[in-house]
Amino acid sequence: MTADENLRWGILGPGRIAGGVARDFGNVAHGEIVAVGSRDLDRASAFAAEHAPAARSHGSYAELLEDPDVEAVYIATPHSQHAVQASAAIAAGKAVLVEKSFTATYAGAERVVNEAREAGVFAMEAMWTRFVPAVVRVRELLADGAIGEVRAVTADLGVRREFAPEDRLFSLALGGGTLLDLGVYVVSFAQMVLGHPRSVTAHGSRLPTGVDAEAGLLVDFGDGRTATLQTSFRAPTPGNARIYGSEGWIDVPPRFHHPDRLVLHRFGSDPVEEVLPPRGAGYAHEFDEVATRIRAGHTESAVMSLADTLVVQRMLQDAADQLGVALVDADGEL
Repeated sequence: MTADENLRWGILGPGRIAGGVARDFGNVAHGEIVAVGSRDLDRASAFAAEHAPAARSHGSYAELLEDPDVEAVYIATPHSQHAVQASAAIAAGKAVLVEKSFTATYAGAERVVNEAREAGVFAMEAMWTRFVPAVVRVRELLADGAIGEVRAVTADLGVRREFAPEDRLFSLALGGGTLLDLGVYVVSFAQMVLGHPRSVTAHGSRLPTGVDAEAGLLVDFGDGRTATLQTSFRAPTPGNARIYGSEGWIDVPPRFHHPDRLVLHRFGSDPVEEVLPPRGAGYAHEFDEVATRIRAGHTESAVMSLADTLVVQRMLQDAADQLGVALVDADGEL
């Protein structure tokens, strides 16, 4: 891939999330959608007609992975399917961008990461939050010591969803539950700021299908540094994030997982707001990161590294285990 070439993407799983991403693809500087794959050819064709009329449609995921024109695959299926599909894409030599959470289980994430590293194939979790300008600026401020020594993080992300057993969000087999759907955001944000935790303590509740309905996490990052995280399907929450330091704090206003601003509070000074909107809806930044890294010959991103993904997945697994949620990755064929 040369500097003036677009990275050629295949969409695996043309659902709601992929639709939002595809609508934003006009803001991607170095990428184009060339193929769409679904288990239903009509669904793939309808998605392509709406979002990428020039793209080819495939009636199976295997056909998409066999398409020689596809260089990278965006995987946007339910969480429990990510591991088997990412493994197949890596085996086919395709770069992968896997929707969050990366997999349903820590074991599945570890397997995919090992396969990507052994094959020398690019892989990244699609945590778009880390690439939007406001969060990039947060990391710059922290690195510059704007709030001194970072001591704690708080973050919440909750919605009210009526229990519907037939919905994938409430299906254990499809990786449902609040931890994998919303909790991944609060956990990943805390990990981005504080690094590798020593322990996770989780409390919450489950629904009749076995998925978690809500969770509160207290994460110990050592030396007194902590993260207090909340996620829920039972209560709408503001969606705030705050980083506390020895000399002040940074607010990332709602909804913190796709912000357009931050507010810096320094001890003894007036608050300073910085408005930094993303391009379009905000998805384009992570796709351009993939193209940039591949163009440079890299097999992962330093911003959303595979090591970070494994730490996040470990935290989610620990929380699920404590809540009695039996997370599982699908196996078998695509």
